[in-house]
Amino acid sequence: MEAQVEIKDNIKASSEEVHSPWRDAWRRLKKNKIAMVGLYVTIALILVAVFARWIAPYDPYFSPVMEEGKIELSMQGPSLEHPFGTDKLGRDIFSRIIYGAQISLTVGFITQAIAIVIGIVLGALAGYYSGLVDDIISYLINVFLAFPFMLFAIAIMAVFQDPGIEKIFVALGLISWPGLARIVRGQVMALKEEEYVEAAKSLGANDFRIIFKHVIPNTLAPIIVTVTLGVASAILAEAGLSFLGLGAQPPTPSWGLMLSTGKEYLRSYPRMMMFPGAAIMITVLAFNIFGDGLRDALDPKMKDK
Repeated sequence: MEAQVEIKDNIKASSEEVHSPWRDAWRRLKKNKIAMVGLYVTIALILVAVFARWIAPYDPYFSPVMEEGKIELSMQGPSLEHPFGTDKLGRDIFSRIIYGAQISLTVGFITQAIAIVIGIVLGALAGYYSGLVDDIISYLINVFLAFPFMLFAIAIMAVFQDPGIEKIFVALGLISWPGLARIVRGQVMALKEEEYVEAAKSLGANDFRIIFKHVIPNTLAPIIVTVTLGVASAILAEAGLSFLGLGAQPPTPSWGLMLSTGKEYLRSYPRMMMFPGAAIMITVLAFNIFGDGLRDALDPKMKDK
């Protein structure tokens, strides 16, 4: 009887010591307080974007000045009724900031979704086949990386006769994939020599199955980190393009567009730029520190001290 109890205790102790890599990564991430702050802020921003219609006290597009001729509502200071004040058209800045989170996060996530599709496919093909395929894709990656990110985005947006949010998805998605493709390429080149890949080949698995069922799942950690940091870059790029008039167009409540319209009142009404600028800074900072924490947590070389 005592022997059975001892065996059960040993089994229980052994099971507690066995952790999946993802569980270990989560445990390491929770120990990083700064990264957890970034995670909480990121979750809060996503919730604000999802429930913007119920959180915003006013319609971000409705202009009391234009629609009802209430000129007295223009450029009001912060108050209980309008926490961030109003703009020159009498629109509530707080409501426009909330809806701006919806636009910025949508741009960030859709841009990275496009980058994931292009980057993973091209990176995996380059890393798995090597030779001529690798040379062509690597040359394409280097060409894209040779151009400054924002200048490339401006050049693509300038091609469109009617700039808008939908065009930003395409522009940023087309220039965001090279970094991800390079990471995937390097990971696949290392993983394709593993024994489980050779075993899959011996069992008759085709290249497509090997790449996307056996190899790509083992590259998820660096992909997740790269995409998380890429969302912050896309949000910043969207704000920059909208500020230059090449992105969101009026009356869209884009943070970058709000900065652009607010620069006319920088001295007299600095809040016009202060609030959207703070929203951009907080959002980008949250994704960056969360991404840095993810990188440390998902690094297999990281060990608990």
